[in-house]
Amino acid sequence: MLKSLRAIEVYREGGWPAGEGYPWLEYIVQAEQTIVNLERVESLQSLAQQNPVLDYVERSLRVLDSLPLSYWIKELAEETLIWSETAKGGTLRQRRSWQEEGINIFVHNIGSAELYRRYAEGMKQDEAGSAEKRRVIHTLIETHGLIGQQIRGEVPPSVNLPLSALVEQGLLGAEELERLLFALNHCIIAAASPELWQEVRLQVMELIAVIASGNLQPEVPMKERLRRMRAGSIAQGEDYETEWDGLVQEGFLPAALEPLQPATFWYVESALQTFSLEQFLKVMSLVAGSGPLQLSHLSHLSFEAVMNSIHYDYKGSKKINVYKKRIIEKYLSELSWEEIYSGVKPSGSNPHLTHRLRGKEHLPDTLFFQFEFSAAAEKLIEFCMEAEKSALYERAVLLLFDLFDLRRDAFDRFHNEDTYLSQMNDTADYKAVILDYVTGGKVLDIGPGGGVLLDLIEERMPEVVPVGIDIASNVIEALRQRKQREDRRWEVLQGDALNLKDYVEPGTVDTVIFSSILHELYSYVPLDGRKFNHGTVAAALTSAFEVLADGGTIIIRDGIMSEPEDELRRVQFLEADGMAWLERYAKDFAGRNIRYEQLGEHEVLMPVNDAMEFLYTYTWGEEAYIHEVQEQFGYFTPSQYTAFIQQTLGDRAKIEVFRHYLQEGYTEALENRVVMMDDNGQAVPLPDSTCFIVIGKEAG
Repeated sequence: MLKSLRAIEVYREGGWPAGEGYPWLEYIVQAEQTIVNLERVESLQSLAQQNPVLDYVERSLRVLDSLPLSYWIKELAEETLIWSETAKGGTLRQRRSWQEEGINIFVHNIGSAELYRRYAEGMKQDEAGSAEKRRVIHTLIETHGLIGQQIRGEVPPSVNLPLSALVEQGLLGAEELERLLFALNHCIIAAASPELWQEVRLQVMELIAVIASGNLQPEVPMKERLRRMRAGSIAQGEDYETEWDGLVQEGFLPAALEPLQPATFWYVESALQTFSLEQFLKVMSLVAGSGPLQLSHLSHLSFEAVMNSIHYDYKGSKKINVYKKRIIEKYLSELSWEEIYSGVKPSGSNPHLTHRLRGKEHLPDTLFFQFEFSAAAEKLIEFCMEAEKSALYERAVLLLFDLFDLRRDAFDRFHNEDTYLSQMNDTADYKAVILDYVTGGKVLDIGPGGGVLLDLIEERMPEVVPVGIDIASNVIEALRQRKQREDRRWEVLQGDALNLKDYVEPGTVDTVIFSSILHELYSYVPLDGRKFNHGTVAAALTSAFEVLADGGTIIIRDGIMSEPEDELRRVQFLEADGMAWLERYAKDFAGRNIRYEQLGEHEVLMPVNDAMEFLYTYTWGEEAYIHEVQEQFGYFTPSQYTAFIQQTLGDRAKIEVFRHYLQEGYTEALENRVVMMDDNGQAVPLPDSTCFIVIGKEAG
């Protein structure tokens, strides 16, 4: 076993290795600040309960211990690995001292190499090895991880010149350097992810051969380097080349990024990979346009602050802090390319968010990019995170909308957006019936969610061009990536359902589909300062009718109320907490006053439509509660809906199909939780939940 591994095992058992020569271990175990790339971290909370740097070093040493290497190669590699993470360690006081002494602790390979040099110079020659050996190890520490970073586009090829110089100066032979670098990179990458090592192994071998030959690649263009930094987004479906060309048409200037060519990028993928290409390039352009004085000595550009602030734990797992992400997205969207290149802040920019590019004293070659939120904004975001599991959540989010002038709807479901889109896709069977009524060749799906209806139309109706329209940027971004990833032919547009003519030429659409979306417009979108407004539904239907061609069709699948409205139902709870659920729901439901009369410990009498609203939220459970209490699913009875359509759309609108029914699954979900009875105590079916309406547009 390696000497260093034995030392770590002794430490983990509560002791300390005998003798001297373990300052690297002292630095790592004394770390009072967690410094780690969050890209492959599953939980931030777990970081506070362990020493991730020590864990990583131990994993890399165990990989080394398993490799069949000569004593000389293994000795060099071991010394390199134990020192290469030391700049991430030390007490806070030590780190301040190192920084004051000019040690770049923020660029860990450079800082670690300097810590090793100081250690080696203080040792006797026979203890630290020959000057040549120390120089080799110093160079290996200084270039630690750069081969992987070059593959990812984060560094220019020139950063590996010191490795080629080891051969040129006779310190190592070319084959010797190849074996050493291959072993080191095996340890470095496999310790982070064995799967990643298998994925990049051949690329690493090719790059090592080039370095050992001394014929380093010419400088890689910034466009290609940035493409490599977007590897994760491209794998998710980002069409890098097409989007790049489109941004150039809109005013993006690729040549403006050239000042960044010499820079090494740190933590960029962890910080920015979930942002769109446009947002990513705007950030890079903000950095590149920061001024020649700041960039004149630029060697390192760190996004560590963005990485750390953009992540948080939700239910024990690391998640993107989508509150901050949405605010940053809005901030960047309000910056035009012209304003970025001129350095002029947009008029009316929000005082609660700005971006900063900072240097640090004694580190003239390193710049740090970050987004800065005001203290009030930070506290409000913390409040939203704390309120996620309570009825306060919606109020907290609305405060956030107000502070940053965000759109006041909840289509973007923040922390559970992935779950929501998945649930939307799970309704494929219910949505398939819609296809029987689709007419013509151009179809708009309003609020496409995860895209399940777009898929169904594409697969079953090849002559139709389906287009999804959604107001939420996260939905559109996810759909665009999936379209690219799966080679789909449907299209998506970001737009407002109340103003479809702004995105689609009137009279050119054959079918408009509102599948379980009108009740969300009714519940979330204020009209004339009021939500839960039938006028919002009227505006959506009018908007659809305007873009519809003569002979076209509007298809509605949504909630329905029962009639007569004054009919009563007795609800008996079979679960102990059922009554508490109803009491809580009646207080929190935003749509209207929920009425009930308690008849016994577990039984109530209530209007049929209040029972419907409550029971179908009760079905979804706690996870969806904070959203469901903000939505009123049924907003018309059948006769009211018929009259409303005729009044709103006029004589040219003909209702061709109108049926209402209980959505499949509710009976099964509630059969062991409640008993539904009429006001005489006789068991009756659950009330209808859903309506299906087809409206035709006659020629004028």
